[in-house]
Order: sequence, then structure tokens, then C-alpha cells
Amino acid sequence: MRYLLIYCLLCCCCLACRPEESIPTPTTPPVTTNPDTTEKIDILALGDSYTKGESVPTAQNFPNQLKTQLYADGYKVIGLKIIAQTGWRTDQLQNAIQNQNPEIKDSTFSIVTLCIGVNNQYQGGNPETYRIEFEQLLNTALTRAGGRRERVFVVSIPDYAYTPFGQGNATISQQIDQFNTINQSITLQYGIAYVNITDISRQGLQTPGLVASDGLHPSASQYTAWLGKLLPYVKTALKQ
Repeated sequence: MRYLLIYCLLCCCCLACRPEESIPTPTTPPVTTNPDTTEKIDILALGDSYTKGESVPTAQNFPNQLKTQLYADGYKVIGLKIIAQTGWRTDQLQNAIQNQNPEIKDSTFSIVTLCIGVNNQYQGGNPETYRIEFEQLLNTALTRAGGRRERVFVVSIPDYAYTPFGQGNATISQQIDQFNTINQSITLQYGIAYVNITDISRQGLQTPGLVASDGLHPSASQYTAWLGKLLPYVKTALKQ
């Protein structure tokens, strides 16, 4: 019994003499402040009559509406360059871009939009030729956006069959679908945003206010509807 008592006393002494285990001190992650993400935004819009805004005031085409809305939402929009003319095919647009002043050809833009192809269809162009030339234009747009895929936005070809000029011609709609299938496929392969506004244009006969006074091109209100689809993509990209 005496030995047992001595043994217990020794154990207690040993435990009392053990050094305390070090407890790791919790570390607080460094506090980081969000950097100033305010960006001076300039826009490059490439296309044809649908980008130029044939038969509507310049301020009401969709690139200018985009600029105005971004500015109203607090973004620092400093410029808009439109390279677009009524009647241009893909090859004519590419030539026009090449003929721009060097400061334009070598510039990097915050946002680049591309809407092209209706005149390839209207003039009976070969869809395979369109495929090649559209991809070249998409690469041009990507270069002008500084290689940032999230800053390029392809807008689908509207369907002018749903206008007084088109008179609901089903062949036009089928061909527009064919060209849009091509440009959508290439756009998505590149991981670039594709903004499908064709469904809006197909309301043109039942909603005459969506068609401009010339009976063929989109009205300012149709461009506003396009903006409703385009703007969320743009704002998401500007946050990245």
C-alpha cells in the first residue's frame, strides 16, 4: 500500500512538471480593400444597317442606347466608335476596318459588339463563305477587345421577313436561321457571349411599332428591346 502511494505521488509530480503544449494562435486573414474598379469605357460597334441604325436618329441606334444607359447607370463612358454602313456584307466590313486610321486599328476597346450577315443572306451569298469571313471578323473583334472574350458581344441577325417589306416570307426566315446557326456556333466555340435578338424582330408584323418608318429596319423601340438583352451581358463583363 505504501509503495502504491509513493507511485501515485511520483506520477502527479511528473504531470505537474510537463511543459504546456503550445496552442496555435488563430490568424485573421489580411483585410483587403476592393480596388478601384471604375473603368473608363469606350465602345466599338461593328456591323451594317442594324448597327448604324438605318431610319432612326443616331442617338437611338443600339450602340448609342448602350452608351447612354451605361452612363445613366454610373459608368464612365468616354467614347463610342461605330464602323457600320447599310448594305455591308462581312467582306465589306472587314475591308472598312482595315481602312480605318492606325489609331483605331491598334486600339483596345472596353466593349466590342458585332452584328453582321443580313446582306450576305439578302445578296444570295454562300453560307460557307460567310462562315469563314464571320470567324475572321470575330477574331478582329476579339483583338480590338484586347483578347478579352468576355468583352465581345455578338448580336444575332434580325429577321426582316417580319416587316412590311418582308411580308412574312418563310424563305427569308429559313435563310436567316441558317446564317444565325453559323454565327452562333462559331461564337459559342470561342466562348463569347451570343445575344439572340431574332425573336424580338419576329414580333414586327404583330407589333408595327417595332419597325422603323421605312418598313424594313428596326425602330428605336426595337433597339431598346435589344438593349434589354444585351445590357446584362455587358454589365456582368464589366464586373469581372
